Amino acid sequence: MKQKRNSQALKKFGKRVRAFRLQQDISQRQFAFDADIELSLLKRIEKGEVNTGITTVFSIAHALDIPPKDLLDF
Repeated sequence: MKQKRNSQALKKFGKRVRAFRLQQDISQRQFAFDADIELSLLKRIEKGEVNTGITTVFSIAHALDIPPKDLLDF
């Protein structure tokens, strides 16, 4: 069975990541470095174009110094 993507949830998640990043005044380049992810991946996450794995969610949360659940509270 082919898994369907919830594109609305991906976009909401991306917006939350971007909002938290901007709140802390961190550039995409610096944030990608801090979260140990590729800059191109971060850009796709923030646009809601990619289904992010749980380890990436934890890396993003750690770089933002927030609990992972805060990223999913939408």
